[in-house]
Formats: sequence, structure tokens, C-alpha cells
Amino acid sequence: MSYYQRHAFFCTNLRADGSVCCRQAGSLEMREFAKNLSKELGISGPGGVRVNAAGCLDRCAEGPIVVVYPEGVWYSYVDEEDVREIVESHLGRGEVVERLLIPQKSTGKTNS
Repeated sequence: MSYYQRHAFFCTNLRADGSVCCRQAGSLEMREFAKNLSKELGISGPGGVRVNAAGCLDRCAEGPIVVVYPEGVWYSYVDEEDVREIVESHLGRGEVVERLLIPQKSTGKTNS
């Protein structure tokens, strides 16, 4: 069994050249909100969930973004209400928040 049931990684990258990035959209504050909310809900910690900051996840045009593992589900969010829904639904109950999903990109690779 994993140490954490789920891991949420919030992209908090800041691009030095000023181009579009998640941090410009408030990702640091939204990560902190998610972390605090998971603690309030009693779902954080060993056997529960962990909310982490990540560097660039290379999906800037779709951001701000958070990815939840082990499922590998990618979300885009706008505000605290979106983040609350991700934390309560996906992190808390394992229910994917369909309306906030961003599509997975195909790598063109196949497993043979």
C-alpha cells in the first residue's frame, strides 16, 4: 500500500520571460487553499492525501493546473470553488470532477 492514497501536484511555475504560467493565475494561493482544506476535512497525511507544489508540468496554455495521482487525472481550475470541488470530490471521495478535466495528450507511443 502507498504511503498516501492520493497525491495532488499544483503547478506553481513562474516563467522568467513573463509568458503565461500557472503562478500568474494564483496557483500558489490555490495550492495553499487545497492544503488547508484537506487538513480541515481530515483527509491529509499518511494513508490519506498529500497536496504538493510542482515545477512546470508543461501544460501552461491549459492552466492553472493540478494533477492527481495515482490516477493521473489532470484538472484546470479558476477559483477556490473549483479547487474545493477537486479536494472534496476527488481527493476526499475518489470521484473525478468531469467538468474540470483537461484532456490527456497522446504521445503517439504504443505499448507493444
